[in-house]
Amino acid sequence: MSESVRLDKWLWAARFFKTRALAKKAIEGGKVNYNGGRAKTSKQVELGALIRVPQGWEILEVEVLSLSDQRRGAPEARTLYAETEESVQRRAKEAEARRLTNEAMQHPLKRPDKKQRRDIQRFQRNQGE
Repeated sequence: MSESVRLDKWLWAARFFKTRALAKKAIEGGKVNYNGGRAKTSKQVELGALIRVPQGWEILEVEVLSLSDQRRGAPEARTLYAETEESVQRRAKEAEARRLTNEAMQHPLKRPDKKQRRDIQRFQRNQGE
């Protein structure tokens, strides 16, 4: 455990990103917020700081509980942070909305055959004119 850790190293050690390069890219791209604002990769992480990190479809908001610059196993990495309660509720609500949206979509029972594909292509060509 260290007393000061760079933001990109901490995100990598906490297993939010597979590599430090990906963590750096996300921070520089403005996808990671530190205490409500943009941060640089060299920002020193402090205990109790709130970090917003994108994870696929979701955005996690976590509070820093511990510092580490070494990547360990997932169970140990989870001890470095705690997700806020509002983040958990927001993610559950968004997941439910995605589930309902997917249920509402009508997916075809089978792939189109050759004749149907030709009809689709002909239709798309005519739409462009």
